[in-house]
This record gives sequence, structure tokens and C-alpha cells, in this order.
Amino acid sequence: MSGKMRPSRSTRKHRLPEKSGGILGASKLNDGGTVLTNLQVRQARPKTADYKLADGGGLYLFVSKAGSKSWRFKFRIGGKEKRLVFGTYPDMSLAEARLRREDTKSLVREGRDPAIEAWKDRFVAKAKAEATFEAVARDWHALQAPRWTPVHGNDVISSLEKEVFPYVGRLPLTDIDVPLTLAVLRKIEERGALETAKRVRQRMSAVFVYGISCGICSADPAAPVAKALRPTPKKARRPAITDIEGLHRLLNTAEASNASPVTKVASRLLALTAVRPGVIRGATWDEFEGIDWKAADPTMAGQPIWRVPAARMKIVLERKDDEAFDHLVPLSRQALELLVAIRPLTGRLKIVFPCTRHLHRPLSENAIGYYYNRAGYHGRHVPHGWRAAFSTVMNERAERTGRPGDRAIIDLMLAHLPQNQIEAVYNRAAYMDRRREIAQEWADLLTAGLAPAADLLKGPRR
Repeated sequence: MSGKMRPSRSTRKHRLPEKSGGILGASKLNDGGTVLTNLQVRQARPKTADYKLADGGGLYLFVSKAGSKSWRFKFRIGGKEKRLVFGTYPDMSLAEARLRREDTKSLVREGRDPAIEAWKDRFVAKAKAEATFEAVARDWHALQAPRWTPVHGNDVISSLEKEVFPYVGRLPLTDIDVPLTLAVLRKIEERGALETAKRVRQRMSAVFVYGISCGICSADPAAPVAKALRPTPKKARRPAITDIEGLHRLLNTAEASNASPVTKVASRLLALTAVRPGVIRGATWDEFEGIDWKAADPTMAGQPIWRVPAARMKIVLERKDDEAFDHLVPLSRQALELLVAIRPLTGRLKIVFPCTRHLHRPLSENAIGYYYNRAGYHGRHVPHGWRAAFSTVMNERAERTGRPGDRAIIDLMLAHLPQNQIEAVYNRAAYMDRRREIAQEWADLLTAGLAPAADLLKGPRR
């Protein structure tokens, strides 16, 4: 017996297989099966019939007579023999197939069917790939839209369509991270729209939170971005002219332009009613009450009212569906003349002031503002400024004429609701006689020297 000790049988049993045996050679696995080499797998050729090359542990290479190669795994679960296709060679290497085998065997030991788990993985992967930011955002918007006013709902989806979808709309939600989200918002900031960037971030965050609740993603990358956005400067008061002479010059100058009749009439009605610009844009013909349109002279009607639904007012969400919070606007004679003038042009439509290009959509959000800018009033007066003008002029007159109580009535006309909800409901139609008198007084002051309402539908004045 030589001096070298032979390894024990148990030692030989657990030794790793050698890479010997050539192309057709097969080393032994510890379970008695054969183990493949990379060379064997690479040089396996098709035969007249399909065949298998076993690698042990249930894994084998399936070679079809057409020449395709695929990794397959044989296992038993619940007393039944099953097979699972891992992938094709060379897309999946021998080493990758062996790792997949071990993972799959772990599932079997846990009593889980690898075939079902693989189907679930494919289903989830497909669902996540199809859950693009745009698809999830539109689902989220459709769910939230009934809670919003139409104007706000349109603003939300329009901002996403313009600012977000072109850049990350096609990406799965799970592929969008914090740096990418910040990059999208930086593009908005670069043009100076800091407030828009802030709102878009909030809307992106809401989409991600919705995705988390649906199991599509696990994080909201828009949340930490909030601290990285540029701070918005302190808001300045909206520019507004608040003296009657200046307001006359504004209206005369603007109405002498070649703007569309719809914009001109909308602008003057906004001035007369002092409602918010969005209320004017969304006005529909069925909101006006107490007007006999078939009468020879509807302006001689008794007590015309514009009932603005609560859903279109800037009030808390819980009140949107409550008719008690409809805003009642008494119409002056001049306001009614404007409606009579524009009715032959848009009376067949639902919207009083439609967009020129799309008659089923309201006037553009910026139409009246651009109208004033073109008239030379950029930075001097904005559409919202009519509310400040009405409040300033009429409160000053109330003080001069010894009617300090008009201040509360003017607040009601501006829809500045009291904090107490019961009082707000009660005051919805309160002081209507005095509100109508104030509306008429304001209209008389404002339109003195202006062209008749019907002239706004004609060409520019020379």
C-alpha cells in the first residue's frame, strides 16, 4: 500500500464534478444524475427527434428537432409531476438556469407551485409595464373629477398633458424615480412658472399615492422633491384699476379693438357682475332666470337673476352639491342688455361664451387677460381686478352716503361667505333688494359713456 492516503468514499461523494469527459462526457452529480458543461450545451445539435440533456436536480436542456434549445424543470407537487419552462438558450445561460432551479426547488419545498408563481410574476410584470404614468394618472383623474368643478378638473388634466405626459407619460410608474421627477419639474421652473411647478408636483404626487394604493408602485418620488423646488416669491396683489375714470378708459380702449364679440361681451359682463373670471367662462344659458327671451324687450323684465351653481363656485368641497350655496347675482339693466346682444350669436349653444375654435368648450382661461394686455393694460389691470374695483368704489360710496351697512352686502355680492355655515345659508338670498340697487348703481357708473351693448358685436370702432 502506497504512502498516499486515498480519500474516503464520503469525501469522494461530495467532491465537485470535474470538467472532463469531452463533448459527450457526463460527470456525476451527488444525487446520481448527470451534470452538463457549457461546451455540451453550446454544441448540442438537433436530431431526428426531440431529446433531453439532463443536468440533475430536475433541470434539463430540451433540444427540439428544429434546433431550438430551452431550459426546463421537472418537479412534483401535490403528488403530481409537472414541468416548467425557464427560458431559451443562449438567452438564459447554464449558470442562470441552475440558479433558477434552486430558487424553484425552494418554492416546491414550501408547498408552492412554481408554475403558478411564474404565471403570477408574468402577470404582475405585464400589469406594471402597462401601468404607465399617463394611464394611472388618467384613472386617478377620472376617479377624482366628480369631486371637482369642471373648470378645475380640466385644469388638472391639462397641466399633466402639457407638463408631464410628453416626458414620462409612457414610462411605467415603477421606472420613475426622484431625479427624473425633479427633472420634469425643473423644465417648468426654467421658464419662470414656479407656481405651476408646485401645483404639478402636487398632482404627480397624488398619482403616485394612488398607484401605491392600487399596488402598482411602492414609493412616491414626487414627495421628497417638494424641498428641492425653488421657493415661490410672495404673492403680490393682483393689479387693478380702482377709480371710475380709469375703468372707463380701460373699457373704451379695449372695446375699440378688433377682439372677438364674445370676448368683448364676456369682459363687460365680468366688469358689471364682479364675479370670478372662471364663473364667467363657464356660464351656461340655463343659469339665467326671470328673463323672457321671447319678449319684444327682455330688458324690461322684472327681476332677472343669474344663479351660479355651488359646483362652480370657489367654496369648500362639501358644499359643492348643496343648492343652498348657489350664488345669486342680481342682473342690472346693462348686464341684461349684454345677454340679449350675445344671445343671437351663442343662444343655440349651452355655453354663453364659447371658445372660437371649439364651440363646446368655454372661452380660454387667458382670453380676457390677453384682451386687456393688447389694449395696453399689462400689469395694470387683470380680469380678477374687477372684484377689487367693485369693492373699492362701492364701499367708498357707501361711506360717503352714510350706508356703512352696505359693506356686508357687498361682501355677499362678491360671494365672500361668512365662517358660520348656518349664517351663510341664510344669507344666500338676503338683502336682495339692496343688492339689486347696488348692482344697478355700479352698472350706471361703469357704463356711462360706453358704446351700447349691441355695438360690441360690430367691428372695431374708428
